[in-house]
Formats: sequence, C-alpha cells, structure tokens
Amino acid sequence: MRISVLGAGAGGTAVAFDCAAHGHEVRLFDFAAFPDNIAAIASRGGIEAEGDIAGYADIAYSGHDIDAALQDAELIYVVGPAYSTEPFGEAVAGKLREGQTVIVTPSSCGGALAFKRAAGLDVDDDAIRVAETSTLHYAVRLTEPGKVRVFLKLKAGNLLAALPNAHTQDILQLIADVYPSMEPASSVLQTSLQNANPIIHPAVTLSNAARIEMTGGDFLFYEEGVSDSVGRLIEALDVERIAIGRKLGITILPDPAMGMRQGYMLENNYGSGYRKAPGFLGIGAQQQLDHRYLHEDVGYGLVFMSGLGRQVGVETPGMDAVIEVASIVMARSYREEALRTPETLGIAQRSVAELGSL
Repeated sequence: MRISVLGAGAGGTAVAFDCAAHGHEVRLFDFAAFPDNIAAIASRGGIEAEGDIAGYADIAYSGHDIDAALQDAELIYVVGPAYSTEPFGEAVAGKLREGQTVIVTPSSCGGALAFKRAAGLDVDDDAIRVAETSTLHYAVRLTEPGKVRVFLKLKAGNLLAALPNAHTQDILQLIADVYPSMEPASSVLQTSLQNANPIIHPAVTLSNAARIEMTGGDFLFYEEGVSDSVGRLIEALDVERIAIGRKLGITILPDPAMGMRQGYMLENNYGSGYRKAPGFLGIGAQQQLDHRYLHEDVGYGLVFMSGLGRQVGVETPGMDAVIEVASIVMARSYREEALRTPETLGIAQRSVAELGSL
C-alpha cells in the first residue's frame, strides 16, 4: 500500500518506520520550518529504530513538497501535536481524492473534526474517509535526526473511530497488518476523551514547575515527578473526564486501568502506578515550561474537555482550576484563546444524543 505520513516528529517517524518495515511504500512530509529530521532521512534514504521495534526501513520520499508526499497515496497518517492538525489539513485542502483514508493520530481532542474543517470537508462527507486514534501507537523519542527509540509499541488499548463512524471497521481492517491490536470506538468523542494526556501532563508539569525552571528539567518526569499528592490531582481530573463520557453514554476507562491494558503500567493507581510504569521508565522532564505539555494539553485538551462538560451539564472544577493556574503561570489565557472548543469544532449546538452519535 502507498502510505503518506504528514509530520516528521518522533511519532510520525515511528509510524513511517513501522509501515515501511511492514513492506509499504512510505512518503514522509513536514513543513520547511522543521528541516533536520526530514533532511537526515532523505540523505540516509530511510529510518533507523531501536527498542520495542527495531531495524532500518527505506523511505520512498522525505521532503517538504506536499504534492510529492501525497503522490498516489491510499492511506494518509496525520501525526503530530494538536496544533499541527489544522495546518496539515490546510496543506492538503483540495488535494485529497475520493477513496483515500486519513487517520489523525493521536486525536488530541477532536482531531478528525479539526482536520475535516481545515481541509474543507463536511463533517458527514465520507467520500474521503477520516478517522482518529485515542493515542499514539508508541512511546517514542527521537534520539537524533533519522533515528528513533521506541520504548513501547502498544499491544492493546488504542481506540479508532471514523467520522462518520460507519467506516470504523473497514479502516481497522486496512491497517491491521501494522496495528493488529487497534480497537473500535463508538465515536470520535470516545477517542477524544480516552486520550489522557491532558489529564496527566499539565498536572505533573504545574506540580513540578519550580523544579523544571530551576534545573532545566533535570529529573525523570514520571518516576520523580509523580508523588502521591500529584497522583491525587491527576485522579481528580480523571474523574471529571470519565463523568463527561458517562453523560454522553460513552465508557471512558480510568487512565491507570487503560495504562495497564496498553502495557505502560503495572499498577492500577495514580501514584506509584506512574512512578513504576515500564512504559514511562527513563523519560525525562521537559527543559522549560514553554512546552506542549501545557500549550497542547491545556490549550487544546483541557479547554475542550471543560467546554464539552459545560455543554452537557457536567461540572469540571479541577480542570477549570488547572486551566486557570496554567494561564497565570504562562502569562496567557488558554480559555480566551479558544484553540480547540466545541464551538471551533462546529459541535456546540448539538444535543447530548447528537454528540454521542458522532
């Protein structure tokens, strides 16, 4: 199969490697503002990986030409932080053709909806099938341009939903050779809400703000950054996330339970469960607070979840507090910026029943 991967960060590089290693022809794209990894892969002709998946895989194209990257693509992965989804959608607007499949991974709260709007596609249009996953398939870091270390490839617990949902099973079959453990979700709101990054990253970051600033992030984010009290904050946010899902008729698993299914965690609790999690061992903290753990996970994640909670009548005092504290710390208003909300995604006027059937 001819596969295009849009996004050459750690996640996109891992997706490109894994698909190519399974025998697919892969073409990799990123914007010219991010040249290093693209150039290294183009020069080498492929990607090196170590860890849970390892080896070398040839890449047919690595560059900044979106038309070259999309050439004859049957499947297109959009891989990156939440703030990359709309730019990638805008980059392919008018260039997609009937019968293609697009997968936004991870959703990062409303990824498929955001991509469709940016690409000029109607929410209910299924001429081009668009889906999203609840999380990235890997715990992964770039070790140097053209090389990734994969700490873990998920064996279970990654959900996929198409928009409209009628195409979910067909898309799961399409990607089953590379991702046989993917599971169907009831809707894109289930994949969006099951993403726990907005629950974890801001809580740990804000609780360790002084340490990050004073040491440049010289500590292990999970092993040393999640005390039992920090775990209680994560749990409080998780309870609110689960309540929003329940109001929508959607089952959202507590994050430690999902982490155990995915292979990240061994203990079903919010403290030592993260500290001792095999999937998080050795992952260092960010070097500064100006980082996606706040900008993405608050601005696109918690703001969306809090707004969805208000829309369906679920109070979110913990989320609201974290949004407010993050805004004060970063000297900006994530709420007023409204980077991703039910309004920006075009679903603010939908009833609970209509939201549950997306």
